[in-house]
Amino acid sequence: MKAIITGITGQDGSHLADLLLEKDYEVVGVARRASTDTTQRIKHILNHPKFNLVEGDVTDMSSILRILSDNANVDEIYNLAAQSHVGTSFKQPGLTWDATAKGCLNILEAIVNLNILNVRFYQASSSEMFGKKYDEVNGEKIQSETTKFLPQSPYAIAKCAAHEAVRLYREAYNIHASCGILFNHEGPRRGDNFVTKKITKWIGGFLRYLSRNNIKTKDLTASFANKDCELIFASGVQESYPKLRLGNLDAYRDWGYAGDYVDAMWKMLQQDNPDDYVICTGHSHTIRDFLSIAFDYAGIHNWEDYVFIDLEFYRPAEVDYLRGDNTKAVRQLGWTPKFNLTDLIKIMLEHEKLQG
Repeated sequence: MKAIITGITGQDGSHLADLLLEKDYEVVGVARRASTDTTQRIKHILNHPKFNLVEGDVTDMSSILRILSDNANVDEIYNLAAQSHVGTSFKQPGLTWDATAKGCLNILEAIVNLNILNVRFYQASSSEMFGKKYDEVNGEKIQSETTKFLPQSPYAIAKCAAHEAVRLYREAYNIHASCGILFNHEGPRRGDNFVTKKITKWIGGFLRYLSRNNIKTKDLTASFANKDCELIFASGVQESYPKLRLGNLDAYRDWGYAGDYVDAMWKMLQQDNPDDYVICTGHSHTIRDFLSIAFDYAGIHNWEDYVFIDLEFYRPAEVDYLRGDNTKAVRQLGWTPKFNLTDLIKIMLEHEKLQG
């Protein structure tokens, strides 16, 4: 089997490559040219005999046509390329549209133009497409494959466009094309500008700071509501340390582990018929909950003293609540998440402990 993965250097692309190589696939990873090294997440597979990294850009149709022509025997295509940060999409909406919506359309058009209609295609859709919409079932708020979309960001709008393009090409050309509506999925390979990684990376850095100064968390108090912590050590010495700067702490998210979710992507393309699936844990927590679990695990029990609420990190339009219903994926794909939120946080913090 042979697969092409766009967005190979991202969190999901690297996890998916690991999975497919374990299954003895030949994997072609597509990455844009950059003046700096962007291969940190895939360095461990760069010399794998069945992995080939090629230069390409989903926003350039000629690039996609060349890659698909060079790999005409491809069995599966996974489109994970996107400008994936919601906050950034408000500042760069045009770029977000091109990479996220136009990129998907380019691949679909290339499949049709090259007449490789037997290829199986996966599109990375997003829970952000639901925005402020949810269904009430037995008094609980959930989002499933039938929930309407009400996107609240340029990113979500672009994802909706790509999602609908897949539906259209599936119906018009009988392509085996499926969308995974993935809810928030995290891990050590998450980008530094995502809130879960910001939290765990800050904690890791702070613990290393305390270790260098031979300070135990139980001997530490912090005060002051400004952007710096006034750290008061047991010895009476006081020092300042930059607080963790965050935005809205009351948003609810359904967080899972990225390594789990790529297995669902693969399972979708093994089905006889293409379809769309919500991939999630089915449990929703606030960012406050995430902070409490993470700081407690690190041995710091008054996280409020170490966090500064910065209005810069508020979105122009917020998504207040996301909680998925994975019933369809469980029944049809046989997929279930292996890790809960506490497990995820432990994985991320243990990784941070190993950093220098």
